[in-house]
Amino acid sequence: MSVDVALAPPPLPLLVTGVAGVAGYNALEYFHSRYPGQVIGVRQIDNWPLSAPHIVPCNAEDREGLQRLFDHYQFRSVLNCAGNCALKSCELDPPLAWRTNVQGIRNLLTVLNGGDVRLVHLSIDLVFSGRANGGHVERDAPDPVTEYGHSMAAAERLVLIADPRACILRISLPMGISFNGHAGAIDWIQSRFKKSLPATLYFDEIRTPTYTDCLNRLFHVTLAGALAGLYHAGGPRRLSLYEIAQIVNRVGGYDPRHLHGCPRIQAGPIPPRAGNVSLDSTRLAHSVGFQPFDPWPLDNRWLPTHRAWHFERPPHERGSPQLLAEILYRNPAKASRSRVI
Repeated sequence: MSVDVALAPPPLPLLVTGVAGVAGYNALEYFHSRYPGQVIGVRQIDNWPLSAPHIVPCNAEDREGLQRLFDHYQFRSVLNCAGNCALKSCELDPPLAWRTNVQGIRNLLTVLNGGDVRLVHLSIDLVFSGRANGGHVERDAPDPVTEYGHSMAAAERLVLIADPRACILRISLPMGISFNGHAGAIDWIQSRFKKSLPATLYFDEIRTPTYTDCLNRLFHVTLAGALAGLYHAGGPRRLSLYEIAQIVNRVGGYDPRHLHGCPRIQAGPIPPRAGNVSLDSTRLAHSVGFQPFDPWPLDNRWLPTHRAWHFERPPHERGSPQLLAEILYRNPAKASRSRVI
């Protein structure tokens, strides 16, 4: 189990980009609650429902607007969570993926211009196609199968060249709440079950999900420190998308008949599906000096043991959406820890 560490403040003011996504949204609220008035989030201009006094509309591809934002706030650190992760949309419209995921970081790096601003940039496990045994390490060459993965790999290269002091974290599936209830992996799966609609997930796409509570602490450590280069930031538990859906189904108390599974070869050509893209985060743990991630889910009793596991409902078990919110969206270990911030 991960441990708590004393956390110094990151360089302030702090800019958090990509706050419409699960990782960015949870990170913004984490830092804003600790340093009110010193943390700003940015969202795309057309995403008007995402509004708050500490959230500013600014498109990633608007370099002049980004420059004005920096001139006004004089940011000393940036957590870059921006990126369009809609696999099908990116596949059907590649310029969309490259405009947001590549041009956006190019604009950010131009504005930073090698100055004394701490940058932590998020990438993704889908820069890999996946291999039979997974466990990708940092020295593995990216070989993405989607436009999204290609654009994120290109963004990594830009950061490594432009800012050798920056820290790049390849994450997997961030498990936490979203601002609209639709942006995350849990959100989509649960939305199908809530409406009594079928959800079909893949037996052979393997990920390493993480609680956003754990990611937030890692972001804090890396922003406040000097860790540089590329690191894998996946959780310690490897799960298929089908197993993740089994967990959501049973913990949420939903009808097990609505979950279906298939191999990814049956998914169709668009978007292509990756295989076992699980990440080995050993190097990151050694570098920061502690295990950053608790397993998702935390309790081993919620781990599927076979493909019909979600049909098993012992009499004492009371799955519900409330329980799901308590132990899948949030790390239940978090409430029992005393933190020194």
